[in-house]
Amino acid sequence: MKRPILIHPDPRLKKVATPVDDISDELRKLSDDMLETMYDAPGIGLAAPQIGILQRLIVLDCVKEEGEAPRPLVMFNPEVLAASDVTSTYEEGCLSIPEQYAEVTRPAEVTVRWMDRDGNAREETFDKLWATCVQHEIDHLEGKLFIDYISPMRRQMITRKSQKLKRERARG
Repeated sequence: MKRPILIHPDPRLKKVATPVDDISDELRKLSDDMLETMYDAPGIGLAAPQIGILQRLIVLDCVKEEGEAPRPLVMFNPEVLAASDVTSTYEEGCLSIPEQYAEVTRPAEVTVRWMDRDGNAREETFDKLWATCVQHEIDHLEGKLFIDYISPMRRQMITRKSQKLKRERARG
């Protein structure tokens, strides 16, 4: 089931999400809904706070090549264990800040640990777009948005555009 995505500014997007203690069928269903919502948007990542649920759950799939099999990842309680000193810069966007993009510099490679849908501990090192995306989504769990990395003036401009879009959508 597709879920509505919160649009910035929304106070829930700035809150720190709580850890998941036990992976229930309800949370597995939530992760399925989040993947459906993300693919439909379309996006490459979605964090539970973006749909108003303040739990440490993210989904992502950075496969973009035509004909390449999708690789949906569901991460409960993801945490970065290690980050490279080498950085990379990507133009980031966010489903909660539609139609707005900015270049953000982050570690080029990160090792992340999380629990999968079955409660198994997983660990993997990500690079390129995957590294950027997983860091972007984990930031959401900390109440941080990609615009927090850019200049205050540019952030204000994007926030104003987002507020305008939110008003237009509310009017239908």
